[in-house]
Amino acid sequence: MILTFSFSEKNCFLPCNGIPPPIHYLRQKLTKGFHIMNSKFQRIKIGQIGIGHNHASEKMAALRRLSEFYEVVGIVEPDPKWRELRGGFKEYRDLPWMTEEELFSTPGLEAVAVEMDGFELLETARKCVDRNLHIHMDKPGGEALEPFRDLINDFRKKHLTVQLGYMYRNNPAIQFCFDAVRKGWLGDIFEVHAVMNRYDGHNDAYRKWLAQFKGGAIYIFAGHLIDLVVTLLGRPLRVTPYLSKTRNDNLFDTGLAVLEYPRAVATVRTGVTEVDGMKHRRLIVCGTKGSIEICPLEHPADRYRLDPLHLRLTLLEGNDVYEAGTHDINAGVMNGRYDNQLIELARIIRGEIENPYPPAHELIVQEALLQAAGYYQ
Repeated sequence: MILTFSFSEKNCFLPCNGIPPPIHYLRQKLTKGFHIMNSKFQRIKIGQIGIGHNHASEKMAALRRLSEFYEVVGIVEPDPKWRELRGGFKEYRDLPWMTEEELFSTPGLEAVAVEMDGFELLETARKCVDRNLHIHMDKPGGEALEPFRDLINDFRKKHLTVQLGYMYRNNPAIQFCFDAVRKGWLGDIFEVHAVMNRYDGHNDAYRKWLAQFKGGAIYIFAGHLIDLVVTLLGRPLRVTPYLSKTRNDNLFDTGLAVLEYPRAVATVRTGVTEVDGMKHRRLIVCGTKGSIEICPLEHPADRYRLDPLHLRLTLLEGNDVYEAGTHDINAGVMNGRYDNQLIELARIIRGEIENPYPPAHELIVQEALLQAAGYYQ
């Protein structure tokens, strides 16, 4: 069966049964009407602009691991501060450093990973769409909605792919959850609770950087969680933010947002003050026939490929896979935060699959994020 998608800003993108199919399904089932590529395809030429984003080196590590999909042609970092601080990272070793124009002039360049520091992401993405390049862009998408909307629309008009770096989309435990909801195991979803905290102690330099953004911790981190909520429930009717400061340094370092739906409520919590907060990151999805709890959402980076993720599945009624009751499910190990997402990008660019998170979805997530971070209601 091929799932069909609608692309409505009002209702997000939804397959015929309400939620995108799991990533392993999308990789195996090619969308009707697209050209099927054989295993001897030409690798996608890609470059990276920026190493200032905190996830930049992890993206480059993934791109280099995925050598059967990508040919990394070079890196651009116009800010000498970042070249000095991070240019020596092993992830960039033996790669050519370029200017933007040198990268854009590379014959056969098809895509760019946009990894500038937070304020410069949209400006760089704009340069890419103007040159007809696909992008993977790290989050968030700027502190105003209209520039992001204009950018997204331009990518859509040119039939170019824009993929936001929300890191939980391809997490195997999250994929299990999406699949369970898609199959109706949990019934009608009425509650989602998501938490993403960390502990930055007395890292004054980081807090000073974070305080530059009006929405603070919610603005920087909550997009990862709102992306999941929108995938499960679509566009919220209303988003109410609750932002708080634990110190006198002008930083909203902890916060809560409530996303309201006709028959559901979702809460999203983020902060940078919880001791061992990464171990407590979680997603809870409750429906009329069951629930799923994932905690933690991921293991430390050095354990990605070693420690499997687990989730708790509780069912009111049994199905063809699980009996009624509570089950501890081994969801498998991660292949890194971004490997599967970047494989997905390659297959979208080649035309093997439709984008499971098309522009309309990215726009709804950005709109809800800005509301959750207190930029507007």
